[in-house]
Amino acid sequence: MPFSDRSEAGRQLAKALARYKTDKPVVLALPRGGVPVAAEIASALDAPLDLVLVRKIGTPYQPELAAGAVVDGATPTVVRNESIIRLAGISEADFAAIRDRELAEIERRRKLYLGDRPRSQMKDRTVIVVDDGVATGATTRAALRAIRARKPRRLILAVPVAPTSTLAELKGEADDIVCLEDHEDFGAIGLFYADFTQVADATVTALLAQHPVKRDPSATTQA
Repeated sequence: MPFSDRSEAGRQLAKALARYKTDKPVVLALPRGGVPVAAEIASALDAPLDLVLVRKIGTPYQPELAAGAVVDGATPTVVRNESIIRLAGISEADFAAIRDRELAEIERRRKLYLGDRPRSQMKDRTVIVVDDGVATGATTRAALRAIRARKPRRLILAVPVAPTSTLAELKGEADDIVCLEDHEDFGAIGLFYADFTQVADATVTALLAQHPVKRDPSATTQA
């Protein structure tokens, strides 16, 4: 297996991202699995660690199959997977109900993980979006579009592993994609890790505490 665990994958990714250290980047993790990966990158690049709160909109009878995704914000960003919506026969009412349930989970996570923690300012910054891997790309695409709307100077996607076809589909969503392993025959992200244990909420909050964001009194809050 290419990676022993998420932290080791993050250390490998950090080496591949070393050229961005002089940009003084912001590192954004997709919780929960992306946080241990991103924490290693934030340490290596001496960067603040923050979250992009995104949730998959699963199909009613197969929750792991993405009909879309939603990202937190004053106006939530929703990405739809129209082919899956049609194939699964998902009505607009069903889609909206699942979306709203995921928005409620995003709000729970925001309160639990972030509380009154200051948020990173992204405008005119290099922003590196990190997860522990990509599968269909729905949540990743939603996250990148939401961050792009905040006008970063440069937007980078960094993941340890992804399907080759999904990376091709995501090419236009970021200014650079750094992926250590891509495969035509993919399966599932966890197959590329010796230890793919679910990341606990307590681990997320502990890692965030180790990588604080400095409060800017003149800046507006970003969700």
